[in-house]
Amino acid sequence: MPFDKISPDLQLAVVCSEDQNFLKHHGFDFEAIDKAMDYNDTHKHKRGASTISQQTAKNVFLWTGRSWVRKGLEVYFTFLIELFWPKERIMTVYLNVIEMGNGVYGAEAASREYFGKSAAKLNKVEAAAIASTLPNPRIFHANKPDRFVSVRTAWILHQMALWGGVLNYHPEVKEK
Repeated sequence: MPFDKISPDLQLAVVCSEDQNFLKHHGFDFEAIDKAMDYNDTHKHKRGASTISQQTAKNVFLWTGRSWVRKGLEVYFTFLIELFWPKERIMTVYLNVIEMGNGVYGAEAASREYFGKSAAKLNKVEAAAIASTLPNPRIFHANKPDRFVSVRTAWILHQMALWGGVLNYHPEVKEK
């Protein structure tokens, strides 16, 4: 789906849930990486720090699984997409390839699967519900929320409100 056919609410919801520094970083959030490393040193359940750009690189150019070779190639492709693609393109590709359910890939497929409508027509709550499943979209369901999805959806909606309800890809352009 092209950029303008994906709900701006969904774009904001995934930024709020997955990568709040998406518009600021150049592919890597070093503060998040440091926090994840500190957390992972002391916890059994591991936390990731991949940005939307890194997830896009992995999903478009690489294979599933964990290895140092794949991670190294992910760094390389992340650098390239950040160099050559604007943030809108990265977001568009991400929302077209991300797994959003068991066998459900992309925002359009998820929107139709969970809410019976186009991704362009998602409202804030539906967008937040879809974004809330992204930690594990094979287990969590936007249209049948368990406690985790319900709590996470509410948190994402709060974050979206703090952002002013809009994702400004070009802050240097002032409205008249």
